[in-house]
Amino acid sequence: MQNRSVKVSSSLEATVREGALEKLRSQIKRGCVYRREDLLGETNAIDRHLKQLVNAGVLEKLAQGLYYSPKTSTFGKLPPKDEDLVAAFLKDRDFLLLSPNSYNSLGVGTTQLYNKTVVYNHKRHGLFKLGNRSFDFRVKPSYPKKLNKEFLFVDLLNNLESLAEDKNDVLTNAERQLGKFEIATLERTVKTYGAVRTKKRVSSWLSHAQLERV
Repeated sequence: MQNRSVKVSSSLEATVREGALEKLRSQIKRGCVYRREDLLGETNAIDRHLKQLVNAGVLEKLAQGLYYSPKTSTFGKLPPKDEDLVAAFLKDRDFLLLSPNSYNSLGVGTTQLYNKTVVYNHKRHGLFKLGNRSFDFRVKPSYPKKLNKEFLFVDLLNNLESLAEDKNDVLTNAERQLGKFEIATLERTVKTYGAVRTKKRVSSWLSHAQLERV
């Protein structure tokens, strides 16, 4: 009689555990990134259940406490969106994503390709690998809500020393590109986001351009 009670109790516990796991699974949406703490309210055995869901392919572990529920296409699993990945990592959507590869669109002679994404934000600083991606988090006091060509130009000049190309060639080409910008917008952007050296360079270029027009 006692053995039967133990079996019934064990069976009941297994059913409860399975029900909790399925409840957690039902809350997970494909294509979403989750922090461990986001799922705490769904189960009282979070670490065991997360491990089970990873083993089942429902979740992928991207970093400590960070998980992704992959979407699939005809080409296989789709990676998480950078915006969702970074937002989950920071627990914040106040950030700006920028790839140094974008400098190549400015016509200043940069051609290198970089395997990283810069994240301007107010919380974290350093290099972090999230899944298969590397992110360079940099704490900045201010940055625009959206990337635009004026900020990209200023950011290029701010980070000139980190470029692989010849710095003098880049600066020569950058000065030649001034005519492609709305000058008042560029001046505001330089004033707000430019490093001291960037402000001096752009001011000198604009003064020189003004003298040539006289």
